[in-house]
Formats: sequence, C-alpha cells, structure tokens
Amino acid sequence: MKQIEQVKEFGGWLKRFTHPSETCHCEMTFSVYLPPIAETKKVPVVYWLSGLTCTDDNFRTKAGAQRYASELGLALVIPDTSPRGDNVPDAKDRYDLGQGAGFYVNATQMPWAKNYHMYDYVVSELPALIEKNFPVLADNKSITGHSMGGHGALICALKNPGMYKSVSAFAPICHPTACSWGRNIFKAYLGDKSEAWNEYDASCLIEHGSDELPTLIDQGTDDEFFAEQLFTEHFKAACESKNYPAQIRMQTRYDHSYHFISSFIGEHLKFHGRHLLK
Repeated sequence: MKQIEQVKEFGGWLKRFTHPSETCHCEMTFSVYLPPIAETKKVPVVYWLSGLTCTDDNFRTKAGAQRYASELGLALVIPDTSPRGDNVPDAKDRYDLGQGAGFYVNATQMPWAKNYHMYDYVVSELPALIEKNFPVLADNKSITGHSMGGHGALICALKNPGMYKSVSAFAPICHPTACSWGRNIFKAYLGDKSEAWNEYDASCLIEHGSDELPTLIDQGTDDEFFAEQLFTEHFKAACESKNYPAQIRMQTRYDHSYHFISSFIGEHLKFHGRHLLK
C-alpha cells in the first residue's frame, strides 16, 4: 500500500491509499477513517459503497459520516466504484458502464472480464487488506451504500451469510434485472443468461431465500430515479413474501443526492453501531 493523504478529523484520521489489486489487475484507491479510540484498541468497521460516477472521494467529503464514526468508535472503509487506469476498459460515452460503474459484480464478458471484479474486491481482497494493516475487528463489520452502491451493499450481505452484522442502503437499485440500468450493465458484464443476473439482484436473492440480517433502507419520495430504476417496492414485496425483517423508510420530499445521504447518515451509523457494538 502507498499512503497518499492523511487528514485529522474529529479526533481521528482520514487516510487515503493506493495499492496494486490482484483481483482487479490495476491500481486501486480507497479511503479509511479511523476514530480516536482506534489508537488504543481494535474497532468495528463499516464499509461504504458509492454510486455511479463516484470515487471514494464523494462520500468522505460530502456525507459528514466521520463525525458520527468518531463518536461511535467505528472505522469507515470507502473503496472506489470500479477499476481504473489507461489499460482498464472503459465506455467513455456512457456514465453507467465502465470506469466509475463497476456495479459490484464479477464480470465474465470481454473486454470487462479481466478487471471488473468489484464483487470479489469488496467481499474478499479489500477486507483482507484492511484487517491486516489497520486496527479493526475482522469478525465485526457491516456494510452500507448509495444507489449502485446500495445495490452492492445488499448483494454482498445477502450472498454472504454471517459475514456482516448488518446492512443498510440509501436509494438502492433494488431490482436491477427489472430496470434499464441493471439490464444494460448486466448484459455487458455478465452476458445474456438471466440466471447470472439473478445472482446479483437483491430482490431475487430475497425471493430465493436469504438468511435474516438487520436491514435498513431509506428512500426519498422525490428521488428522480425512484420509479424507473430503483424498484424499492419490488424489494419490499419480496421481503414481505418471505417474512424478511427489513426496515424500509420512505423519506418525504428527499431526492437522490448527498443532501439526502447527509441527512440520515448519522441514523444509519447508529443502526450499525447497535449491532456492531453489542
């Protein structure tokens, strides 16, 4: 790892690193916030997954999460949203495919298959790196995210029973096989077989049976992507059909932006803290 930034915040440290990734076959960037208490003991960790077009920088500069993480004694880990670099395939004329749009899947189709393994990166490679190099508790982590990252958080949690203590999401893409974002991306990354798509669809995973996990979702009623891309109601219906105990809150007049995230990030971190700090 190479540290490229360090900033003092709320008694702790916000740090940024690059490292060569064996999973994505390129140099990856991530940020870590360590609360003050991490100087004396290991702490639980919350992983944040960002949305389309974002890097690790959006959340750490816009959400205001570090204040709450400092108070609760939680580390934050914030990866990038995709592999990047001159030798990494991209779709420069699109915002929803290629660099900035890894969608947290393991691509199987060319030209994406070599680099676009964000699912394995988030679930396996990055946690191993974090647990080796930082004062965090390996068996005490939760995951959250926004939009494409909310989709990522849900599938990582649902596909790995016991790995996370809790999961939450802001305006997640809940049923990607039913929306244009998901169908277009899945076809490019995963091919034409719907069976492969369903493995990365939170609503399908619930319908097929998933272990119960404390789950919190916030969705703004004025979100411009709510009706055509997010399909929150499909996820809610799947949870109700399986008696899956998800808390889904509709937040009146909130949109899809970081204004929405910053309004409720404290509640989400406290939600995770209740399960991580038992």
